[in-house]
Amino acid sequence: MEETSAESRPVRVLVADDEAMVRAGVRAILARDTGTEVVAEAADGHQAVELTRRHRPDVVLLDIRMPGLDGLAAAARIHQVLPTAGVIMLTTFGEDAFITRALADGASGFLLKADDPRELLNGVRAVGAGGAYLSPRVAARVIEGLRSDRAAGSHRAARPHRSLGHLTPRERDVLAGVGAGLSNAEIGARLHLVEGTVKAHVSAVLAKLGARNRVEAAIVAYEAGLVSRDH
Repeated sequence: MEETSAESRPVRVLVADDEAMVRAGVRAILARDTGTEVVAEAADGHQAVELTRRHRPDVVLLDIRMPGLDGLAAAARIHQVLPTAGVIMLTTFGEDAFITRALADGASGFLLKADDPRELLNGVRAVGAGGAYLSPRVAARVIEGLRSDRAAGSHRAARPHRSLGHLTPRERDVLAGVGAGLSNAEIGARLHLVEGTVKAHVSAVLAKLGARNRVEAAIVAYEAGLVSRDH
């Protein structure tokens, strides 16, 4: 089995929010963790894109609502400027439609500003390691929205298949790890698999579920009850 180890370099984070106190709060939370480092702060989407180009962070925390260029538009530009950067959207209650759009655009994580600070740390670590992360309350709201769409017969957005019957037991275990925000290396350590094998399983899971990315797969894991609310 391949040996897995944590990166010695801290996860480099860019924080973008138009409220200075929010940025200060996020910085203070991340400062508690020696595994993360805030390398820049931006007050709007344009600054976030330029600072991403300049500092090349591992993770960009983006407020959805910002003046000038909002977080959704900034996320799309950041993916062009630095495809390797993981984007985490910071949202508030009542922004479910924005969450759906960000999901379709490939965001790697979603956090509520009202979440426990531990969720911020968990999310940054997960996305920094190449995984995806949904805070439990965001996941619940996204799932509720998808269920409402189905009840109303809406087909506004493509959604992955929800049946897990065609997954193998091992693929279900891997899906649970994806839902918990674990990287391939962390899933491998949990299931005693080499990272390459986990990567193959993740690819198979995404294909079988019709999911476009790990975040969509994570939503399936939540909806199927594979992830506890307090993961």
